[in-house]
Amino acid sequence: MDDTAKYLIHASIAADGVVERSDVVGAVFGQTEGLLGDELDLRDLQQSSKVGRIDVQIDSENGQSFGRITIATSLDKVETAILAASLETIDRVGPCQASVEVTNIEDVREAKRRKVIDRAKELLAGSFDESVMDSSKILEEVRESVRIEDITEYHGLPAGPRVADSDAIIVVEGRADVLTLLQYGIKNAIGVEGTNVPDPVADLTEERTVTAFLDGDRGGELILRELAQVGDVDYVVFAPENRSVEDLERHEVMSALRNKTPYGDIVGEGDESVAPPAEEGAATTTAVSIGDGAVAEATAGAASGETTANGESADAPATSTPAEASASADTPSEDTTADKSSETQSDEGAPPSTLREHVRAIVDAETASARLLDADYDVIDTVPVDDAFDAIANADPSPYAVVVDGEVSQRILDVAAQRGVEQIIARSAGETVKTPVDVRVRTVDQFAATE
Repeated sequence: MDDTAKYLIHASIAADGVVERSDVVGAVFGQTEGLLGDELDLRDLQQSSKVGRIDVQIDSENGQSFGRITIATSLDKVETAILAASLETIDRVGPCQASVEVTNIEDVREAKRRKVIDRAKELLAGSFDESVMDSSKILEEVRESVRIEDITEYHGLPAGPRVADSDAIIVVEGRADVLTLLQYGIKNAIGVEGTNVPDPVADLTEERTVTAFLDGDRGGELILRELAQVGDVDYVVFAPENRSVEDLERHEVMSALRNKTPYGDIVGEGDESVAPPAEEGAATTTAVSIGDGAVAEATAGAASGETTANGESADAPATSTPAEASASADTPSEDTTADKSSETQSDEGAPPSTLREHVRAIVDAETASARLLDADYDVIDTVPVDDAFDAIANADPSPYAVVVDGEVSQRILDVAAQRGVEQIIARSAGETVKTPVDVRVRTVDQFAATE
């Protein structure tokens, strides 16, 4: 009955004489019998386990007896209250006058509720501190499991699952960078794990379009030097200064990759901090090697056409080929910069052979025309600027670069992307909805700044 009891009836009893416990129990049954009808008869209720045993504690002193009566019930509130009130009708216990008073009806479930509440408070205070996770932590944990599942190895190096079969790869510094790119959905990255570029990576660069995505520090520059010496690099991307690839947010990674710089442009600018170091006494030979490599990639449609066929640039001396070096030795007065060399060629009436010279001939001369160039910067066609769209659409072969003395429209960008044009140099850029990822668009001012 203790397990199913809902209420406890507590009553006090006083008798004018000495009585025993059995006398009190007999008085309770005897004087309430038939009082409340058959449905609330105490004996029947006890037999049906709706009322528990009657507990009595009685003490006698100076010829009087005092005690307490406790009855457990599983009746509802109304029935329990009626039963409790019936106890107060008892006026005799054995031969003695007596009186009974109900002092309290206790709700057993309330006591259990208080115990539950107290225990719940303890559990809430101590059990959820380390296990509560907000939505960001849940997302990060799920993403981490996906990244760890996706990361693979390529000849023992950390790599994304697409490195083995992708036409293009992204070379990064280490495992953390590969994981970061995986998190953002880029699955063709491979880590070199140090400045000493492993042979498998070097071999891989010979077959794929390679983008070096490196940290914006000295270590990133050293890795690029080593990678350029042992393999082929098509594009270069550096994280912001003093930041690592693994620290970049998704939009920063995507923006950096969209604005990647052809490796030939970097070498052409004469940036010694990222170009492979030349050995003493062999500067001209090294320049030829770098320039030729850049031109070869450009011809394949992977590098920028700004590096000329003989490796010349705005800042480097025009001694980038053995032929020019020999000519220089015969006529020392011709040992000038690339700009002077270009000007000399133009003065002599030679056709433009570099992208810079074509920009001068079309845009600087204000010809109001557009010129289509192949990968060797030979002229495919020169048309009025209003006919640029049709010329690009119908050109055979497809242009590698387009120089426009006017504004670049969305229509020109769209047809350039469809025909595989890699560079557009224009007087100005108009309002466009979307710039194709594979087409590098620059105004003349931007082009001059990179030069």
